[in-house]
Parts: sequence; C-alpha cells; structure tokens
Amino acid sequence: MNAPTLDDDLRDSIRNIPDYPKPGIMFRDITTLLGNARAFRRAVDALVQPWAGSKIDKVAGMEARGFILGGAVAHQVSAGFIPIRKKGKLPYKRVTIGYSLEYGLDEMEMHEDAVTKGERVILVDDLIATGGTAEGAVKLLRQMGAEVLAACFVIDLPELGGAAKLRAMDVPVRTLISFEGH
Repeated sequence: MNAPTLDDDLRDSIRNIPDYPKPGIMFRDITTLLGNARAFRRAVDALVQPWAGSKIDKVAGMEARGFILGGAVAHQVSAGFIPIRKKGKLPYKRVTIGYSLEYGLDEMEMHEDAVTKGERVILVDDLIATGGTAEGAVKLLRQMGAEVLAACFVIDLPELGGAAKLRAMDVPVRTLISFEGH
C-alpha cells in the first residue's frame, strides 16, 4: 500500500461547502484539515520546506486561519509571529491599511512595533483567492520596512488571480493545492 501523497492528504482533509457565503461559491473549509493531525503536520511542514535553514525573523498571519497556520510555521522556523488583524482588534499603537475584498473594502492593522526595518518575513494564510487581503498585508509589512520573503497558502484558487497579483509585486508565492472555480 502506498502512502497518500501530500496533495491527496490535503484534498481529502478539506471540507467543501457549496453556496457559502453566497450562492455559486464553493467554500473550502480547512477546519477539518486542522483537526486531522497528519494532514495538519504535513501542511505546516510543506509550507516551511523551501525556507528550512534560512534566516526568517517573523511569520505574519492574517486573521483568523492565518493565525493558526502562521503560528505553527513560526514555531517550525524558530521565528516570531505577527498577527495582522481586522481594524479595531489590536490594543496597542497600530498601523492601518485599506484593502479590497471580493465583496467590498476593509482595513487591517498590526502593532507598529511588530516588525522592524529589514526583518525578513513570510506571510501565511489558508487560502489565496483574489489576493486583496494578502496584497494589503504585503503593503503593510513593506510600509513598516519588512522584507517580505514569500507568501504561503495551503489553497490557491488560480482563476481568481490572487497568486499572480502577489507575484507581480515581486513576492514569491507557495501554494500546496489548487481548486478550480471559486
């Protein structure tokens, strides 16, 4: 019997929910992946693999699933963690940036002392779709002087163009699996 491939392991552990949050959308729910110890470990290891042994100062994760994955990645590479949150959720002095969502506009923040000029940062989240949130996070990190080494996602929805948008910003993108549609 052959061991399951990473692709099979991850696909089999993701729950697909049709018509959420609106009709025509197939929601890719990674809470089932997070609950599967083997799939979770394989995903974190695969996200980290290209940078094993590199100097990484911080891992930034976007609210909320990016906190879970980013925290695990930060642990694996012995780096600090930067939470990037929706506006109004952080208690200390903040820097803010507006960004486009598939369904409108929003703002995200991080603490002004979360990263220092020249620190090497990897951005992590569960999924890249249109790329608006990730693009905003990259701009926020760069505004604070960070060197964004890469953006890593478990899932890519390539038809929506988010990964290509980040690559156009000179950010290498690592995704583990992709799904057609949105």
